[in-house]
Amino acid sequence: MRTKTLKKNKINVVTLGCSKNVYDSEVLMGQLKANGKEVAHEEEGNIVVINTCGFIENAKEESVNTILDYVKQKEEGDVDKVFVTGCLSERYKPDLQKEIPDVDQYFGTTELPGLLKALGADYKHELIGERLTTTPKNYAYLKIAEGCDRPCSFCAIPLMRGKHKSKPIENLVIEAEKLAANGVSELILIAQDLTYYGLDLYKKRNLSELLEALVKVEGIEWIRLHYAFPTGFPMEVLDVMKRESKICNYIDIPLQHISDSILKSMRRGTTMAKTNALLDRFRESVPSMTIRTTLIVGYPGETEEDFQVLKQWVKDQRFERLGCFTYSHEENTHAFHLEDDVPEEVKMDRANQIMEIQSQISWELNQQKIGQEFKIVVDRKEGNYFIGRTEFDSPDVDNEVLIDATKYYLKTGGYTMVKVIEAEDFDLYAEPLEIIERPKPMHAKSKTNS
Repeated sequence: MRTKTLKKNKINVVTLGCSKNVYDSEVLMGQLKANGKEVAHEEEGNIVVINTCGFIENAKEESVNTILDYVKQKEEGDVDKVFVTGCLSERYKPDLQKEIPDVDQYFGTTELPGLLKALGADYKHELIGERLTTTPKNYAYLKIAEGCDRPCSFCAIPLMRGKHKSKPIENLVIEAEKLAANGVSELILIAQDLTYYGLDLYKKRNLSELLEALVKVEGIEWIRLHYAFPTGFPMEVLDVMKRESKICNYIDIPLQHISDSILKSMRRGTTMAKTNALLDRFRESVPSMTIRTTLIVGYPGETEEDFQVLKQWVKDQRFERLGCFTYSHEENTHAFHLEDDVPEEVKMDRANQIMEIQSQISWELNQQKIGQEFKIVVDRKEGNYFIGRTEFDSPDVDNEVLIDATKYYLKTGGYTMVKVIEAEDFDLYAEPLEIIERPKPMHAKSKTNS
């Protein structure tokens, strides 16, 4: 039996899945730090906390493999304890306890105080907005609500995250102020459903009022909207977006499909006509808006005709940003009672066809940007390029702007104006309009012979 070392415990938090999980890990790390614990994100540590994803099959598989990997490290003596939290643990805790019993403890998505107690820490209610951010310093996710009340047939999120619960505006403003004080200049608003924000607390959809409060936070340059549900979207948000320069002309609105029969089976509460009317309203109200959406292909009962309708719609709408996923048959969802009758190879082929169309659309839209000037934020330096984004691009999922680092020097986390000189499918190449001299390297003074 291995003898444990006398070294101080270091807690390694490993995050899998979406931006909501990133946020939850940051809150966990903030609580641990406030308790005097040594904590790291995806580095070495003798105590491991795995924040899992359980959304679709691929994500579940990655989460299980990660758990097994750390359990093996525990058996080999490289780590002392392994704890599991997050969506997979919320959804499948009894199964996981039976199948992988060597994990020290499993916790669900709402059991942060219990997890902290297991780690020798107390949950501090007074820590509003205290987090250890894991994103680049210039941007951070701001989760404005938890859970979801929508009845979508394919989605297991309500099983893992519970009912929709909005955070009070005053708390979110405090959180934004603390982020800004730490150098964050871009807030990415996230929730399972931004559209629903405020209905539970204020008895009305209150996203616009929240935005009005957040734009007043000093130090915040950009505010970006992610994951708005199309049904019941509060149109006054468009007025605020048009009026307030801090709010990016950008929205992420997962539409999932457009065939009326599929939308009905998905229980989306909308139709092709209503969806097209909403998109028309967006573009009329904020003509420069970039719309990002995601689609699902291979849903039960999706015929070739349904798919052709979807394909033509993607061609017609010419979305600036689009992602496509294959349907995942999830137990305990409404759609699980339907026959998963689209073969996997057909699902993949349909997803590839959609992304080929989108790649061409993106290339054509990007060609129009050559010679145009944009304000960008510089996220990082990678190889011989500084990598930046416009207000029309979200981190990790959207276009990037590349500037030659062998010719120009840019400050990471800073904002600058650039001119686009070249464009590909999903990348722009640009030159800065404000030339910043590269810092000269320090040279030791040469000695002269006496």
